[in-house]
Amino acid sequence: MVIREFTERDWPAVWEIVRAVVRAGDTFTYETDMSENVAREVWVESPPGLTVVAERDGQIVGTAKMGPNRGGPGAHVSTASFMVADGQRGRGVGTALCRFALTWAEEQGYASMQFNAVAATNLGAVEVYRRLGFVIVGTVPRAFEHPSQGRVGLHVMYREFAGGSGSGSAR
Repeated sequence: MVIREFTERDWPAVWEIVRAVVRAGDTFTYETDMSENVAREVWVESPPGLTVVAERDGQIVGTAKMGPNRGGPGAHVSTASFMVADGQRGRGVGTALCRFALTWAEEQGYASMQFNAVAATNLGAVEVYRRLGFVIVGTVPRAFEHPSQGRVGLHVMYREFAGGSGSGSAR
């Protein structure tokens, strides 16, 4: 598997992944009827952020976006989001994308990475993040309307980097 920077020619394949994940409504806090134009605005990052794709055998099997979690005094904390194509889950794509994002963020000088809204029912993602050193620092009860399980918690997850004092390259 190769993880590389997103290019314009990747959008049709990325849109297929984003559309399927968003329509399912069970992991992201996006409107399930999100249009392609809105999805593109939300998913394709501008500097200092980055959007990437994971490619296996010439096929895009996942995508990630990463960048500062907030601006100003919070810009030293990074964030990232990951989506994996149907049929590719459980095959290491999400883990590889998360590792890539962590390495990228450390190299950019961020002090840590924070995920603001991980659905408590997204057990696979929570396990991957924990394995990669994230901790749940809090859970907002009943903050996510899961399509089959009703209102479930949203975890805030956090991982500090070695040193933990980075300021981020764009700041």
